[in-house]
Amino acid sequence: MKFRRLASATLLALAATTPTLHAETIGDVNTAFKLIGPDHKIVVEAYDDPAVNGVTCYVSRAKTGGVMGGLGLAVDKAEASIACRQVGPVSFNGSLPAQAEVFSERMSILFKKLRVVRMVDARRNTLVYLTYSDRLIDGSPQNSVTAVPISAELKIPLK
Repeated sequence: MKFRRLASATLLALAATTPTLHAETIGDVNTAFKLIGPDHKIVVEAYDDPAVNGVTCYVSRAKTGGVMGGLGLAVDKAEASIACRQVGPVSFNGSLPAQAEVFSERMSILFKKLRVVRMVDARRNTLVYLTYSDRLIDGSPQNSVTAVPISAELKIPLK
């Protein structure tokens, strides 16, 4: 009984300190049936770049199901794929740093995060987006990269 109270208190504290993401779930597909709890699946989410209007990143990643997944205690796999596209007229909300984390999302209750980093390739006037996961102790070498070329008439404003 004490363990349940401690676990509940820990979960509530972590939920209160986790930032809210502005991801839109586009869809998902089941990859493995689980008798108890939700199925394992691949989820596709859309993230609008907060500093670049008109660019959206689509990230697909595995989401663990079962009892642990249903309770939010499972550790999702580190694999993710990203595709960022121009979805409207591009404009910038100020100058961009050469490299910045634009999104992050917890993949386990304590240790693992999925991260998306934007890099500016000034020579080619292109925005490069990299996704990877990391853990408190060691990260994952698995990653995915995509690029969004910006029209030559619109230079990317660098800090």
